[in-house]
Amino acid sequence: MKVTEAVETRKTIRSFLKIPIENELIEELLKKSARAPSGGNLQPWRVFILNNKSMERFKIHLESYAEAEIPSYEIYPKELKEPYRSSRFKVGEDMYKLLNIDREDKAGRFTQLAKNYTFFGAPAAFFCYVDRQMGLPQWSDLGMFLQTFMLLAREAGLDTCPQEAWAVRPKVVSDFVQAGDELMLFCGMAIGHRDESAKVNELQTDREDLDVWAKFLE
Repeated sequence: MKVTEAVETRKTIRSFLKIPIENELIEELLKKSARAPSGGNLQPWRVFILNNKSMERFKIHLESYAEAEIPSYEIYPKELKEPYRSSRFKVGEDMYKLLNIDREDKAGRFTQLAKNYTFFGAPAAFFCYVDRQMGLPQWSDLGMFLQTFMLLAREAGLDTCPQEAWAVRPKVVSDFVQAGDELMLFCGMAIGHRDESAKVNELQTDREDLDVWAKFLE
């Protein structure tokens, strides 16, 4: 698979098949992903993998934590300005429209949102952490590492779902993976094979025209 094809076919998958993924394949993809750019070669990503028995144990563990938590960070700015606000709103509305979930159907929307915390049925996943000492430049390193992993997963015939939603459950996750206090949860990453029959996986998010965000200087 060429890089262009991997980029064009990568998308956020919200319904996975129950096909098992071998640990050896995930290990191979992670090792290759570690070649992602990293300022000063700090390689700030710290990853904890769930698969097979550990995935089942985590799901049981998750059920024992019902109380609200203090998020690791604010996923979106509190007062999101345009055009970012409209972009965020539209992707949500497009998804719920596909699923025939009306705006007034709060229970239906909550049920869909809650699927984040089952990894949308993916058989494997990982949590990506970063040392609290790190700053914004190192957070960009995380993004490059995660994107590299997602593209390599496509080459291997797999699909993914990057999940910042896990940032609102840092305690339940950290207690399970036994992450040190110096580490902060950034996101989860669901890994598996997309369910082609699932309506939600038909969602294709828009991208702004080039002239909105790029300017060629003369």
